[in-house]
Amino acid sequence: MIYFDNNATTPLDATVLDKMMPYLREQYGNPASRSHAMGWVADEAVIIAREQIASAINAEPKEIIFTSGATESVNLAIKGVFEAYNSKGQHVITVKTEHKAVLDTCDWVSRRGGEVTLLDVDKEGRVDIEALEEAIRPDTILVSIMWANNETGCIQDMAAIGQICRSAGVLLFSDATQALTKTPIDVQSSRIDILAFSGHKVYGPKGIGGLYVRSKSPRVRLMPLIDGGGHERGMRSGTLNVPGIVGLGAAVELGVSLIHKESSRLEALRDRLEFRLLHEIEDCVLNTTAHRMPHVINIRFLHVDGEALMLTFNQKLAVASGSACTSASIEPSHVLMASSLTEDEAHSSIRISLGRYTSENEIEEAFHIIQQGVQKLRSESPIWKMYKSGQLT
Repeated sequence: MIYFDNNATTPLDATVLDKMMPYLREQYGNPASRSHAMGWVADEAVIIAREQIASAINAEPKEIIFTSGATESVNLAIKGVFEAYNSKGQHVITVKTEHKAVLDTCDWVSRRGGEVTLLDVDKEGRVDIEALEEAIRPDTILVSIMWANNETGCIQDMAAIGQICRSAGVLLFSDATQALTKTPIDVQSSRIDILAFSGHKVYGPKGIGGLYVRSKSPRVRLMPLIDGGGHERGMRSGTLNVPGIVGLGAAVELGVSLIHKESSRLEALRDRLEFRLLHEIEDCVLNTTAHRMPHVINIRFLHVDGEALMLTFNQKLAVASGSACTSASIEPSHVLMASSLTEDEAHSSIRISLGRYTSENEIEEAFHIIQQGVQKLRSESPIWKMYKSGQLT
C-alpha cells in the first residue's frame, strides 16, 4: 500500500526505535526512583528528552510537560487554564476549524458555565486577525488556535495572533500537533504560552505527547487533570513513560534537523501530484492553495463521493476524507464546511498527506490510482452524465 495518510499517523523512524529499545529492556528504571542507579539512568534519559524538545521550540527544559498524547495535552491546557483562571474570567476564544479535541473540550467549558466564542475563517481556512482582536473581552482568559490544520494544512499567522494576545494580556494556546518538526516553531517570537504536540505525528511512538507551559513572563498556571504524586511540576501525575519520552525527544530532534530539506522535497512532490490531478482530471479543485503545509493536499472532485472514491483504491492507496479522529462519522468535514464549502463539496473531498518515506514513484502511481477511481465512479454516475449533458450546473 502507498501510504499518503501521514497526518493521521506516521511510521516510527528506525533510528528513533533504536534509541527507545534500551529503555524497554535493560534500562527499565522509574525516573522517580532516586535511591539507585536504575532510576538515575531513567531520569537522565527524561532530562535529555526535555532538552531536545525545548531546543526545538526555543523553550526551557523545565517548561516541557509529558502527557499521553496531544488529546490529553489539549484537555490539560484548556481545562487547566479554565480552572486556574476562572476568578479572572470564563471566556475562551477558539476557531471553528479546530481539531475535535479542542472543540469538544471547549464544549466542556460551556457546560461548566464558561462562554466560548468560535471565530470564522476565510476560504483558505485562516483566522481574521481583526475579528480575533474584536472578540477579546476583559473576561477573556484564553485564546486557542491551532498552528497548522490537520485536514487542510492551513497555517495560521501565529506571530500576529501572539502579538494581539500578549497586548491584551490573554493567554495563547496552540495545538501544534501537525506543525512540530514540519515548520519552524519559536514560542518566544510567536509569544505562545502553551503548546501541545504528539509523538506519533513526528515519526515517534504512539501514546506519548507533551505540553509546553510558559514558566515566566507570564508564568502560566494549570490545574491538573490527574492527581497522585505531583509529577511534571504538579501538572500531570503518574509514572513517566520513559521509552516513549526518549522516542519523542529523539523524533523531535531528528525532525527539526530535517525541516528545511524535507519541506523542499515534499513541496516538490506535492506540487507534482497536484499538477497532474488538476490538469489531467476535469472538474478537480484544491480546497486550500495558500499558507499551507508543504506535504498536504485537500482536493475535491465534482460529483464524486470521497468515501466511495477511496473504496475504488482496493487498499492500494491510503488517504483520508477528513480527520482520523472523526472518521467514524458520516457527517461532512466541519473544517471544510467552515471554510465555505457546501456539504456536497465537502463530501467530494479527500486529504492527501505525504511523508518522510514518500517517493517519486509513489507520486506517479498514486496519481493513476486516483485518476482511475474518479473515471470509474463518474462513468457509473447518472448525475455526472446529466452534468456533462448540461442538465446540471
